[in-house]
Amino acid sequence: MTHPCSGNRAALFSVTMRILHLGINYWPDETGIAPFATGRCEYLAARGHEVVACTAPPYYPQWRVPNKYRGRLFSSEKRNGVTIRRSWIYVPGSLTSLKRILHESSFICSSLLRAIGNGRPELIFVTSPPLGLTVSAIMLSRLWRVPYVLHVADLQPDAAVELGMLSQGRLIKALYRLEAAGYRNATLVSTLTEAMRRRIVAKGVPSEKVMLFSDWVDPQLFSIKAPQSTRRATPDAPFIAAHFGNMGVKQGLDVILEAAKLSRDDPRIIYLLAGDGAARPALEAKVGELNLPNLRFLPLQPHDRFLELLAESDACLVTQQRTVSDIVFPSKVITLLAAGRPVIASVGTGSEVARVVAESGAGMTIAPEDPRALAEAVMLLRADPELAARMGFAGRAYAVDRWERDTVLKATEKKLASITNGNVASVEVPDTVDVD
Repeated sequence: MTHPCSGNRAALFSVTMRILHLGINYWPDETGIAPFATGRCEYLAARGHEVVACTAPPYYPQWRVPNKYRGRLFSSEKRNGVTIRRSWIYVPGSLTSLKRILHESSFICSSLLRAIGNGRPELIFVTSPPLGLTVSAIMLSRLWRVPYVLHVADLQPDAAVELGMLSQGRLIKALYRLEAAGYRNATLVSTLTEAMRRRIVAKGVPSEKVMLFSDWVDPQLFSIKAPQSTRRATPDAPFIAAHFGNMGVKQGLDVILEAAKLSRDDPRIIYLLAGDGAARPALEAKVGELNLPNLRFLPLQPHDRFLELLAESDACLVTQQRTVSDIVFPSKVITLLAAGRPVIASVGTGSEVARVVAESGAGMTIAPEDPRALAEAVMLLRADPELAARMGFAGRAYAVDRWERDTVLKATEKKLASITNGNVASVEVPDTVDVD
């Protein structure tokens, strides 16, 4: 396969870094944090750095470990220049607050042992959640006397409180103390959006210590044919409103089921839920109870088929519970914008998703947990293909300007090198490199 920064010869560097990535999700997991953790590690490896990823076996979002990885305390493999060190994790069949704590704790303990046995790096890059990995980062940083970067993909304690998963008490206070310790001991704190950055700074972290390492766009998304200003060649083809990715608590996907119920007598509109997650069994059971012939489920799709489904979708849905504000920014948002799909965002007006959709002109924001508003937005876009096309083009232009892959990752590499007192200014990099 062709890998960024690859070619007939390896990239030449004035300095290389030995980096330990510590994170719970990695390839072959295909949603959430994993694609970006994988992409970041593989980019740095292709640039000539020595990268080891201490991670769990794949399990997300299905919450099932494939047979290949079961029954093993530790395993190792190599992919695109990255050494992958996996360690055991408890994966519950059904998810509760207690089981999630056990799930995360099992990986925190096993991965710490795995990391210690791997040897001293020059830099630790830890991705949260789980927040508990900051304990490992602090311990390893002190043991080896090396800096660590804390990359915050989700403000986990804030999310747990705002979503009602945890109430104020000793546990949440302990989590906030852990969060503060993680920020205090990190050399650098990074996060995904400016809104999340402001939240972290508001917790007392010096603003100069917090910066953005945003997610990026898969370049293949830009090649997906953008929506046209006329309907499909078959005028009676159904209008597909699709939701892709994780089906969990934060997504509040009941609103899609209720919207489908409002329009179930209209054969011209199909709602599609493609993906997996802890909430999927309950959603499927509810669809059966409501008798919704206009709502269809698909499992998590291989990458090529996912791209095809994106191209076949007339509008894409992003939903969040009312209580979700600026604590999360789903990576699917930049995917949908890059693919040129008009977005209907059922989210709070103060959320980062709402801000991006409004700023980009890529779609419509409606009240969260309002199925009638969602159904009406779908019907509006079906009735106005010109509007849908303008939104799709605007979203793609916005994505090109802000989330181009190499631009994002080169900036990340430069900042990491500065932490290890390196200098990548004199790096000579060929245009492409072929990696088996």
